[in-house]
Amino acid sequence: MPTSPYDIDLDRNPANFQPLTPLAFLERAASVFPGHPAIIHGPLHRSYAEFYARARKLASVLAQRGIGRGDTVTAVLANTPAMLEAHYGVPMTGAVLNTVNTRLDVATIAFTFDHAETKVLIVDREFSPVVKQALSLAKAKPLVVDYDDPEFSGSSERIGSIEYEAFIATGDPAFAWRMPNDEWDAIALNYTSGTTGDPKGVVYHHRGAYLLGVGNIVTCGIGKHPVYLWTLPMFHCNGWCFPWSISVVAGTHVCLRQVRAAAMYDAIANHKVTHLCGAPIVMSTLLNAPANEKKPLPHVVEFFTAAAPPPEAVLAAMKEAGFNVTHLYGLTETYGPAVVNDWQRDWDALASSEQAARKARQGVRYLPLEALDVRDPETLQPVARDGETLGEVMFRGNVVMKGYLKNKAATDKAFAGGWFHSGDLGVMHDDGYIQLKDRSKDIIISGGENISSIEVEDALYKHPAVQAAAVVAKPDEKWSETPCAFVELKPGKEATADDLIAWCRKHLAGYKCPHTVVFTELPRTSTGKIQKFRLREMARGV
Repeated sequence: MPTSPYDIDLDRNPANFQPLTPLAFLERAASVFPGHPAIIHGPLHRSYAEFYARARKLASVLAQRGIGRGDTVTAVLANTPAMLEAHYGVPMTGAVLNTVNTRLDVATIAFTFDHAETKVLIVDREFSPVVKQALSLAKAKPLVVDYDDPEFSGSSERIGSIEYEAFIATGDPAFAWRMPNDEWDAIALNYTSGTTGDPKGVVYHHRGAYLLGVGNIVTCGIGKHPVYLWTLPMFHCNGWCFPWSISVVAGTHVCLRQVRAAAMYDAIANHKVTHLCGAPIVMSTLLNAPANEKKPLPHVVEFFTAAAPPPEAVLAAMKEAGFNVTHLYGLTETYGPAVVNDWQRDWDALASSEQAARKARQGVRYLPLEALDVRDPETLQPVARDGETLGEVMFRGNVVMKGYLKNKAATDKAFAGGWFHSGDLGVMHDDGYIQLKDRSKDIIISGGENISSIEVEDALYKHPAVQAAAVVAKPDEKWSETPCAFVELKPGKEATADDLIAWCRKHLAGYKCPHTVVFTELPRTSTGKIQKFRLREMARGV
């Protein structure tokens, strides 16, 4: 291929090329709006100048401890200022931030410590009991830093060698952090529930975090100085990249330790919250709050939700309560949401039932996602755009993960044919909007949490009375979906539903346990395969 004249003597250099990184968002916000409120947490208020200085102090002290490119710093934290600081301070050293789901069981947390090769662990004292157990099982022996959140009213022991404030006290607020060597460098590590085996470590790079961070602002139509309420856990896909997004427009983070109706309404009213994200359970919490906890909203509040599409009645109730709901879709592997149900103005004239049908669609791609399609998983050919032909939802672009840590086989499988295979089955409508129809991985999404049906089944199979078990999603008004277990008992053995649920609680995190247990003969194909589609139909009537 002949050299283009536009390539001759026109090389990359520091003046015309810098790696993309979301770390620059905070630096800019602090330099342009140093006095603007950046973080509110109870009575605590911090400006952007303070936020930036504390992130640099964290980076400085980590660097003093030898933390650098390729090292992992793990955070087991609630939605607190320390978690926001970690999103900047950790990657400022070149290290990778691993945020842990605080609802996981001990064995899974121990696995992540070892698989990530955690060097430093920052842990909120609320979670110290489970983390202490996990550390006793893990081979990794990280430096443990306790975080004492003034908003935590409980009591729990310190398990680290130093408290967070003392840890960063010796850091340099003017620490000269460096841009990443390459925008392809890893910035974050998130573990996703697999249908089989151990969780997979999803690696994000600086480029993807930058683009999804800006993409959130563009896609969600967020203007200057928003006030963002943290109801979505920051451990979920790095809070869908919103810890970085909000700095793009110098917004205010309102931290919320626990998602409770009264606290949410107070925050919205007192701080004039403009935006929040959350699973359907957050909507249920807001709508079902006692009258004495509700407060009138200062304006229409934008609410972004993922997981299953909200029912028509919930959408109507949210609108009446003063919230405008937008449906998003994505996976851990796409940095969180990368698909949006972009509303068309002419849909406003449709009947409410037809509007609900449009709302049920997952939608179209985010601006920074180069391609979104529904394709035949074998031939990779696009399915008919008829809203009926099933295929696998596939993604392609810069906001798709770098890959799975230490798992080449899974990475190669996920990227087969040059597309990321989501494992979700859906259809493509004639207007280019996709709609999910099923999950080939049988993942249950309950309250925004991913639950592997196979993991729950494995726990049930360990019970001495269980001969066969299959777990599917049961629609639930509060949680969107809950695990429903169908069980065959061994001849001569007995067990009640309560027995099996209690058994699961000994082997699984609480949110993964079945809410419903049905004793029945499992429907099977002629080859003996359990027909889960029939069980899903049965679960709707239980």
